[in-house]
Amino acid sequence: MATHPSLPPTFGLRSEVGFRPPLLKVLINCCCSGKTTPIRKKIASGSGRNNVELKKMGQKDRIQAAPALPFASSQSMMSSRQEKFFPRCTPKNSGPQFRDTPPKRDTGIANEKDWGISLNEHVNESGVNEDGSTWYRESGEDFGENGFRCRWAKMGGQSHDGSSEWKETWWEKSDWSGYKELGVEKSGRNSEGDSWWETWREVLYQDEWSNLARIERSAQKQAKSGTENAGWYENWWEKYDAKGWTEKGAHKYGRLNEQSWWEKWGEHYDGRGSVLKWTDKWAETELGTRWGDKWEEKFFAGIGSRQGETWHVSPAGERWSRTWGEEHFGNGSKVHKYGKSTTGESWDIVVDEETYYEAEPHYGWADVVGDSSQLLSIQPQEKPPGVYPYLDFGSTSLPKDDDDTSPP
Repeated sequence: MATHPSLPPTFGLRSEVGFRPPLLKVLINCCCSGKTTPIRKKIASGSGRNNVELKKMGQKDRIQAAPALPFASSQSMMSSRQEKFFPRCTPKNSGPQFRDTPPKRDTGIANEKDWGISLNEHVNESGVNEDGSTWYRESGEDFGENGFRCRWAKMGGQSHDGSSEWKETWWEKSDWSGYKELGVEKSGRNSEGDSWWETWREVLYQDEWSNLARIERSAQKQAKSGTENAGWYENWWEKYDAKGWTEKGAHKYGRLNEQSWWEKWGEHYDGRGSVLKWTDKWAETELGTRWGDKWEEKFFAGIGSRQGETWHVSPAGERWSRTWGEEHFGNGSKVHKYGKSTTGESWDIVVDEETYYEAEPHYGWADVVGDSSQLLSIQPQEKPPGVYPYLDFGSTSLPKDDDDTSPP
């Protein structure tokens, strides 16, 4: 078997919440060219992440996905407008500041302090500003069974001609089972026809079977251009428990005129040293060109594997792909690397290389607890003597191992 002189691609092993879309500029060797493009892998010192550098190719072989602007468009005026700061604190008896700006892409899940949620003031008021725009603010409290309590506040406004509008809702929820929730939902549209929607949630509850406390955070964001066939959607989530079990992930989608792109990634840490990470990214044009990249890594106690594929399909249906893999044996010094492509290249070698992976998340249980002080401080209704919370265990079967605190 021929030995390929260069190392296989890993496309940058990462999945941090601040990671930008992978398909901003993807250089793919067209399968119809009959050529292969060597790939060099550079391992950053101490980082454990691999950065892939693709050698430059001819202009005809280059495919570019959309840039990461609010609507991935240089024509949109949103980028400058997003840089403005809209204060959340306003003088007493004045209307809330007009917030006609969409969420930003790839900003992950914000911390609760970034929202500035305040539910201590009881208001029900509205008004008209000097420029003719209108506004309103109101708040309330709802109650339900099992000690359920929801405190909420709503605010919004619109321009004098109704071309711009925004709404925002804050809430906190609790009940006697120990469940606590903090959340925000906002939406709006502007005079250019751009529209958006965003929601953020932070939840604390006790797992019924393990009795462990868990915190979950999530964010969904979407925006649509009013002047182009363009828009994007993102769904982010993080889950943590008190023994170190952690799950993180995101699903993303975007479109700019004739081009669309997707990304999905996930991380799973079982709290006992086992870790799984994966990423799947792809894009396509209305002409039929498609391309993508995916990888996966699994490790436990120094033993594990990495594997992935980069691929491209032409409008005529011709497919090019390169697959690669790594085996790590736990000795920390030898790695088996292998791979092949549809153009005939292949490699199967053992190299002297240290094994590196992250057995614990860089942001874990202690971090999320430290950033969730407002969630933890939510006070439920006072429980009358002799009243016990109702816990809905559903139809879930008992775990096989009493010590297994991981979710099914």
